[in-house]
Amino acid sequence: MHKLNVLVFAAALVSNSVLAGEKTTTEGWHHEDIASGLNDTHYSMFDGVRLTEQQRQQMRDLMSQARLGTPRINISEMERLHTLVTAEKFDEPAVRAQTEKIAQQHVIRQVEMAKVRNQMYNLLTPEQRQILNDKHRQRLAEIQLQMAEMTQTSPQKPVAMSK
Repeated sequence: MHKLNVLVFAAALVSNSVLAGEKTTTEGWHHEDIASGLNDTHYSMFDGVRLTEQQRQQMRDLMSQARLGTPRINISEMERLHTLVTAEKFDEPAVRAQTEKIAQQHVIRQVEMAKVRNQMYNLLTPEQRQILNDKHRQRLAEIQLQMAEMTQTSPQKPVAMSK
């Protein structure tokens, strides 16, 4: 499922550029910058937690350091995937290898961001941590409810196309 998310993200980014008819560069962009721009429902890990100004500043400093150290999105890898997807003949091994390469780069970025989130979490007081953990459980319950609702609806079966 993780690889599918990366593929969808990559395809959306490339196709948005193509549809807009523009040449897109991401020099200086980071995955989280792009993802937050594409996903309006993105929430901050610390939503609902009141932070002191000192905590806010420490978190800003951590994020600034992380932006400098986090690997950037490799547009040429996404362009390669797009070329494979739009080829006359589908080359599954090549697509698999390319999506795995993109997914591995995504994993590296996610691990780096998890480190930063851990450092931020450790700046919180016990009371703030409890609020954060309660919000997390609430979000998980909402996701589980949405997933249950999705599985209860019966999707149409795809129609097989004959050659």
